[in-house]
Amino acid sequence: MPPVVTLDDLTAMMAADEHHRYEMSPEGVLSVMPPPGYAHAIIATRLMVWLATGGIAPERVAQAVGLRIQGPDGGVGGRIPDLIVWAKAQADGVWLPVADVLLVVEIVSPGSEGTDTVTKRREYAVAGIPQYWTVDQDPAQTVTMYHLDGGHYDVRATMPLAWLLSTAPAEHDLV
Repeated sequence: MPPVVTLDDLTAMMAADEHHRYEMSPEGVLSVMPPPGYAHAIIATRLMVWLATGGIAPERVAQAVGLRIQGPDGGVGGRIPDLIVWAKAQADGVWLPVADVLLVVEIVSPGSEGTDTVTKRREYAVAGIPQYWTVDQDPAQTVTMYHLDGGHYDVRATMPLAWLLSTAPAEHDLV
């Protein structure tokens, strides 16, 4: 490992190791995660189908794409959200900018609760991403919707995934 890890290093690590995902906070903290499980993948798929049938163009939605996250002190990190919705289609790349991101979704896996509900929430707020949702893998698959307000997220709503899927993406400022 190099003494200072860059996003290019993370890209090379992921290319060499298809069994893990690598992320880094803007402060340089490296996270190594196994690939998501089946239940996690089904939640992501259900959300993708909901967005697509709700009128979101396919080129505006992606799963597991890297985002370049800048911290308040100028450090640069890379996060790989489970789902991203953009305002417009993006150019191809491994670590995309956050400028056009409307929504980031993290499906909370066992062991990632603190990172998904505290660390990433803070980083995405500093990056200026308007909406951040978490989906718990509890029996109700609880969705917590956060809305950016003055540099931090406020809870807008909490509901079971089934209820969310009975609404339209336009009701959540995503069209």
